[in-house]
Parts: sequence; structure tokens; C-alpha cells
Amino acid sequence: MAVLAEALSVIIKRTAIDGRFQGGWSAFLAQLPQKTLCDDGELARVGFNDSVDAEKFVTALTLAGLDFVDEANGGARDLAVVDQLAGITTLCDWLEYGQVDLEEGGVKVAACRLVGTQNSELITPQGWEYSGSMSERFGSGISVPNALR
Repeated sequence: MAVLAEALSVIIKRTAIDGRFQGGWSAFLAQLPQKTLCDDGELARVGFNDSVDAEKFVTALTLAGLDFVDEANGGARDLAVVDQLAGITTLCDWLEYGQVDLEEGGVKVAACRLVGTQNSELITPQGWEYSGSMSERFGSGISVPNALR
């Protein structure tokens, strides 16, 4: 499956949350700053409208036991930041960024999935609708390198 990558998204491996986040999944849920979470069982995504709030969230995640950048290779380890228009902001060998089709007349939105996943069914935050979203505002003409099929 794939998770929505709208505005600025912090994408976290579920295995890291379950295994290394202090308190596990329930503590992670209790710490969420807003209702932009979506989870496909492999990845959790939390969205932000500005970089300051996204950075604060990344800091909170690292304080709770997750690693953002792997010192050995300089790439993302447990989480990555994804910009809706520019893609993954850090070297990351476990995350794939592209577009998926909505069922709404050929509309495409930016999404991410774990590398090796074949299913591109889109998971969005509860209550999310394309109409009025950041994805609609920026349109389907965004420069995303490939389709997630």
C-alpha cells in the first residue's frame, strides 16, 4: 500500500515505531500533534503545513528513540521527510516516492510506499478528501518522477 505524501510529510517505518519508540505504537499515537496520521501497516505518515512544525516532530521522534539519519551512510534510517513537490529530502533506500491515481477521474496525488511493496492502494488520513486538499491546490501537474503501480 502507499501513504499520502501531501505538503510536508514525516514518514516513519512501523517496525521502528513498534520496536524502538519508547512506549511503542500507543505512545506514538498519544504524541501526535494533529490528525494527519495515515498508516498502511508498513509506514506511518504525519503531515505538516510548515517546516518548523515538521522539524519539531522529527526532534520529538528522535528523543523517543528513533534515528533520523544513519551516521554510517548519511541516509534516512527510521524516518524520512517528504516534500509533496520535491520528494524525499534525504538519501533514503527504503522509501519510494511517486504518484498514485485516485478513483476521481484520473486525478493523481503524491504518495510513498516501502520499497518492494507491490500494492499501490492509497491510504489517507481519516476524513481526508481530495476536494479542498493541498493535493488539489497544487494540481496533478506536480513533478513526481514515477507512478507507483
